[in-house]
Amino acid sequence: MTKPFESFPKRFYIYQKERFPFLLNGLFLGAFAFSAISYSRICRGEEGFLDLKAYLVATFITITFFFLLRIADEFKDKEVDAEYRPYLPVPRGLISLKELKTVGIITIILQVLVTTIYYPSMLGLFFIPMIFLGLMTKEFFVPKWLKKHTFFYVTSHMFFFPAIDIFSSGMDWFIDGSGKAPFGLLFFIVVSYMNGVVYEFGRKIRAPENEEHHTYSAMYGYKKATLLLLLFLVIAYMFSLLASNYANYGWIGAGVLTLIFSISALPVLLFLRKRTVFLSKWMELATGGWGLFMYLTLGAMPMLLKIIIK
Repeated sequence: MTKPFESFPKRFYIYQKERFPFLLNGLFLGAFAFSAISYSRICRGEEGFLDLKAYLVATFITITFFFLLRIADEFKDKEVDAEYRPYLPVPRGLISLKELKTVGIITIILQVLVTTIYYPSMLGLFFIPMIFLGLMTKEFFVPKWLKKHTFFYVTSHMFFFPAIDIFSSGMDWFIDGSGKAPFGLLFFIVVSYMNGVVYEFGRKIRAPENEEHHTYSAMYGYKKATLLLLLFLVIAYMFSLLASNYANYGWIGAGVLTLIFSISALPVLLFLRKRTVFLSKWMELATGGWGLFMYLTLGAMPMLLKIIIK
């Protein structure tokens, strides 16, 4: 049950702090949107960045879409959370699913209004992640099959990342009137997809001391889950090199990406030998850091350097 003596704003503040910290996620997703737009412009040979309004709209839509994904997961995981994770905000009664549904509806209305008012031509691209989010919420209408095949459950849901990429980068390649995305964006989109898989696995591989139900280490075993994570990380790294090469970043881009990959892969390799809580936490941070610094390397930093040098 919710706590009537606490105001909704206070309870929602606690909820977002635990489940979707807006400040931290905002910084990461802001960098994600900036990098997608920057990479698109660099590949198209465009000078400078978009105007601030376009970037803020892209960032707002990106952040709110991932927030809607968080709300959708609360509904999908309600039974598992109630049984195995009663300490979470919804099972322990801090906030109700009905309240989150209301927040979700308001968020969607705001998304549509912002897109319609400022960039109505982007509504078509906006509905790509929106439709995909709806399909994810319904588990693609095969919930029982997906629950029995965890690998396909994860890999199907990660297409949400490319869907957001298409919208964010579209603020560049679609709005300018050409409607044609640069070919190199395909590499960036594949990297985004793989980063989603890497992050998902990285945060759900636990040491024996803090193992929980429904983690990949529990489902696949520690060795198999960790090797899968390493494989996904390698694939993401290879496609990041392809994206870097297409944008003509040369040996500097490849070197920076290799350094980031090496640092991110180190705790994964160490966890294969010694499964400690410290290494599992380090692995979670490192795989999340891979995504952030990779995006900065492919899009944000080259764009900022171009702006500063100019």
